[in-house]
Amino acid sequence: MEALETFFDNVRKLENEEEIIDFCRKYLIHGIPYIFTDNQDNYYEFRKRIANQFDINFYEIYITGSAKLGFSPFKEKKFNYNSDIDVAIISPQLYEKMLEPIYEYQMKLRKQRKSISEEELKEYHSFLEYTAIGWIRPDKLPKSFGVKILRKSWFEFFKSISYGRSEVGNYKVSAGVFKSYSYFERYTISTLKQIINAQTKIK
Repeated sequence: MEALETFFDNVRKLENEEEIIDFCRKYLIHGIPYIFTDNQDNYYEFRKRIANQFDINFYEIYITGSAKLGFSPFKEKKFNYNSDIDVAIISPQLYEKMLEPIYEYQMKLRKQRKSISEEELKEYHSFLEYTAIGWIRPDKLPKSFGVKILRKSWFEFFKSISYGRSEVGNYKVSAGVFKSYSYFERYTISTLKQIINAQTKIK
């Protein structure tokens, strides 16, 4: 896969933090995603659709992963119909809004008014680990948590714009919310560094 090999070749040439940051911004964050190549209008409409749902700005919505690049550097495979569309929503307002029911849930756990299985507790701890780095991932919430408040409404919306029901086409759409652009960028840079380390070992 020529695009993937070119990506890896460029990654191996990165020599310092400044180059890593520039590469990350230029290729992993900035620009029109692969899935919307030559179709900027649909990209805008897709972002607007999500923005309207959550009452946020369209420019706070990014597409990441293989749908952005056209391939997965981790799986080393081309973007295809088995791939997901990964959406990063960067909105301090939405982040804080989503934290409110999580706060209530945590307080109920502390007061032992909320029963939760060991498996769900493990899942919840995984959710909290992501939240600690400024990223709310509703897919990590235990099923017992706020079904009507967060889980159900969140997944019903993204299901409604998946598999041919929106501008993105016949793909599953998944999303998470970052507390700020800074958190999003730092997480993306850390992901790039994992790729760099892996490529350095096989260099």
